[in-house]
Amino acid sequence: MAKKSKPSIDAIVKSVNKEFDKASGQIESLINDALKQLDQLQTHVQEPVRKLLKEVEELKEREIGRFNDELERRMNDFHELQTSLLDKLGLASKEVETDVKKAAKSTVKKAKSVTKQAKPNAKKPAAKKAPAKKPAAAKKPAAKKAAKPVDKSDLTLVKGIGPATAKKMKEAGITSIEQIANPSDADKKKLENFKSVKGFDSLSNEAKKVL
Repeated sequence: MAKKSKPSIDAIVKSVNKEFDKASGQIESLINDALKQLDQLQTHVQEPVRKLLKEVEELKEREIGRFNDELERRMNDFHELQTSLLDKLGLASKEVETDVKKAAKSTVKKAKSVTKQAKPNAKKPAAKKAPAKKPAAAKKPAAKKAAKPVDKSDLTLVKGIGPATAKKMKEAGITSIEQIANPSDADKKKLENFKSVKGFDSLSNEAKKVL
């Protein structure tokens, strides 16, 4: 029998290279498939995340807008209340100052009256000193101070109405405190536009207190 010829080294090397190339191609194909799947997975994951981030951003903007609107409204209410209090305190201080001046003038008048009466009394009998009791009549003007007329056109005298609201009311046709205290049907319709004013339900009672 003829002996089988042994494969040469070149043939073995070629066979190994061929198998290596084949395996390399398969590995490269697997890697490419894996990369494609990874790209698809990233696309599927990124899209929901992108939508979620967009919704969060929109929600944040809406909430910030609502917060700013609420803050501005509260600041306006506070400013109006502050202005109303300052105006009322200013009016009160002016009235006190006026009363003090009137009291001072009254005191000066009394002193002058007593001085005039004391001079002739020095030469007359003591029985004629009775006129010195006349200062009681000088006190009468003090009683009239309480009857000081109210400026019915000054709507800010009503508790809860500031200068800004008073201006709007006058523009709407409410020009007197009486229209708030005892509103007609037409006045009621005009006042309906000011329901948003704080303490609206008690404006009529507050107006009656001023009158």
